[in-house]
Amino acid sequence: MIKNIVFDMGNVLLDYNPNVILDKVCENEAEKEIIFKELFLGEEWIQGDRGEITNAERFDGVSKRVPEYLHDKLRECVDYWDICMLPVAGAQEFVQTMRDKGYGLYVLSNACTKFYEYFPKHYPLHIFDGVVVSSDIHMIKPDPKIYDYLFNKYDLNPAECFFIDDRNENVAAAKKAGMSGIVFQNNYDEIRKILGIAST
Repeated sequence: MIKNIVFDMGNVLLDYNPNVILDKVCENEAEKEIIFKELFLGEEWIQGDRGEITNAERFDGVSKRVPEYLHDKLRECVDYWDICMLPVAGAQEFVQTMRDKGYGLYVLSNACTKFYEYFPKHYPLHIFDGVVVSSDIHMIKPDPKIYDYLFNKYDLNPAECFFIDDRNENVAAAKKAGMSGIVFQNNYDEIRKILGIAST
């Protein structure tokens, strides 16, 4: 019996779309391509999510691979990329429905420490029974240890947890850890049906 819903954050609760800041600060597709590749696909992004560097420190490493004329734009992308982090359509309503139905609500997110700046603007932390952010514990999904950390920290039975994440590999790892779950594709209505809850 499912008693707990475990949410990924990016593209499940909040939209993660680097193009929002790239479109704002870059003048052409070439600039966007360079910064996207080196910042958002670079190792520093993962290092930030692991808590090995701060968000601001991402600039230092990435700037070495980006032409100097783009450094001001890179800095703006590093500092303000989270302007894209707005609620996914239907997510806030789904969270409230699950809370009203008595489910335990948890967040398990790969995110840097900036999480605590943007996330509470849209979801007060107190509405969740637990929040695990990768940068706090130096583990990232789909490492099996991060799922075990969640279970142990909040005394959860994996078989009673339903996991929602937008990445196949993270859901596969969650299932291997004992949870049921689904790859999120803007399908909260489908998830309601799986859980036997009528649409609002």
